[in-house]
Amino acid sequence: MECIYCSANLSSRPASIQNHQGSNPWYKSGSYSKTVNCKVFSPHRVGSGALHSGRLSFVSKRSYKGIIVAESGRQGWDFGRFFRTLYFFNGPPNPAKFIESLIEKLSSPAASEIPKEMATSDAVLVAGATGGVGRRVVDNLRKKGTPVRVLVRNKEKALKMFGPNIDMVVGDITKENSLDPEYFKGIKKVINAVSVIVGPKEGDTPDRAKYAQGIKFFEPEIKGDPPEKVEYIGMKNLINAVKNSTGQLDGKLLFGFKGNFTGKLVWGSLDDVVMGGVSESTFQIDPTGGENGEPTGLFKGVVSTANNGGFTSVRTKNFTVPEDLSAYDGIELRVKGDGHRYKLIIRISADWDTVGYTASFDTTKEQWQSIKIPFSSLRPVFRAKTVFDAPPFDPSKVISLQLMYSKFEYDGKLNPTFTEGEFQLPLSSIQAYINEPVTPRFVHVSAAGVTRPDRPGLDLSKQPPAVRLNKELGFILTYKLKGEDVLRESGIPYTIIRPCALTEEPAGADIIFDQGDNITGKISREEVALICIAALESPYACQKTFEVKSTIPFSETYTVDPSNPPPQKDYNVYFQTLKAGITGKEALEESPVPV
Repeated sequence: MECIYCSANLSSRPASIQNHQGSNPWYKSGSYSKTVNCKVFSPHRVGSGALHSGRLSFVSKRSYKGIIVAESGRQGWDFGRFFRTLYFFNGPPNPAKFIESLIEKLSSPAASEIPKEMATSDAVLVAGATGGVGRRVVDNLRKKGTPVRVLVRNKEKALKMFGPNIDMVVGDITKENSLDPEYFKGIKKVINAVSVIVGPKEGDTPDRAKYAQGIKFFEPEIKGDPPEKVEYIGMKNLINAVKNSTGQLDGKLLFGFKGNFTGKLVWGSLDDVVMGGVSESTFQIDPTGGENGEPTGLFKGVVSTANNGGFTSVRTKNFTVPEDLSAYDGIELRVKGDGHRYKLIIRISADWDTVGYTASFDTTKEQWQSIKIPFSSLRPVFRAKTVFDAPPFDPSKVISLQLMYSKFEYDGKLNPTFTEGEFQLPLSSIQAYINEPVTPRFVHVSAAGVTRPDRPGLDLSKQPPAVRLNKELGFILTYKLKGEDVLRESGIPYTIIRPCALTEEPAGADIIFDQGDNITGKISREEVALICIAALESPYACQKTFEVKSTIPFSETYTVDPSNPPPQKDYNVYFQTLKAGITGKEALEESPVPV
């Protein structure tokens, strides 16, 4: 057996260790045969009550309570607090292993490598992938080399359309139980091209030529599920299935006192008492300590280097269900600084003694500040050493959080701001965040005209058939608008695209973006697919609702000369003209349009 502090060889024979040098807090007068000065809990002697630690060895079986007296010049060690700490965190089953792991020396030779960064997923979920717009979205994403997962009802149709190598989820947005959130883990981006099916009453050709024409009026009817189930209930079901993966624009609050959320994680102290030290900390709720007099958390205590200690921390109990933060890019702390450097430690394993993904952060004295810690910056640390072959941090499996104030950094380095004595760190919130500028996570294809059926003073004779026949078509536009509102209220970063009449013409014609739901015209399905894909990458499209049409009139058919194709559009130029908050509902409410 080797001493984990000084690497001396230790055996069970007293003669081989009686001259071992060091110091320890676990000394108590009593029956023993030899004495040593090494700080290690000897696993092979625990059963008989033996502690191989400092001046204590081969102790007869006896129960000790309270503070164990230290050798001359050392402070007492609170044995009771040690075991309270142990059992607060669900009491590891092997105390010997627990002690040995936690009293590992907190410094070691400096690291020479840079830890690996966390891998991220760029896959896009396309719902309604076999429809007119959806299949074009899939084709264009695949051409770009973007990973795609399709959500379809008809597996055979999808395989025939996309081939056997397509990543597929078979489900129906009108049936909540067919959309298990597990199917969408790791999917941060969604393009929803699902739409209620409208066709001519008199029927269509096998290749749906009448439907595809898109500009010639025919007497329509709903085919299949009604608009309420597809456009409204279906939107709710889809959002519920993907919301953990797509994330919230304002982040996910883990701890804090915002609105009705109290986020009270169960914190416990984990101080250097576990290695014999005397530092002590606590986590309290200060009812009026926040920036504006609201409640806030408070990590406070006294840190001491006595008995070779030098750190305090508070750690949450393991979450009953791991937090899935895969939709986010990091953790943001809102703290009132005291000028010291602290550590945030995140664990993705329920085991007690495991790698902690760690980052240090500095604070400014007497100032409230937001500290952003990207997941990509987390360092895998085990016993104060960087673990270069550790698995990448998995934000979908967050099991506990820890805040630490320590004399030690990593790999033999020291905290340059460390001072012994009292400290306190008010903490008003902990939340996961999305990097800025935020781009849309959910792009939805709706329809122009959704706010017009009940608009006062509108001349319906000049409106598209769906507006005139809204009631006859199961209130198709009414439920499309309700579905839009579900998305707007979900908190997911979104873009809502409202195309005018869809055609089979190629992309490339000049286009017009508008807001307020007033325009009529036509637009290529291919163009709409390209706009959807561009919106996913543009912060200018985030939280925007807009209509789009081409400049080509109904009376003309747009074609492209293959030898002289039109230039590719920079859709950002169009997105930058848009304003947030304009939906066309302003006219329904008889209120002015925001400017």
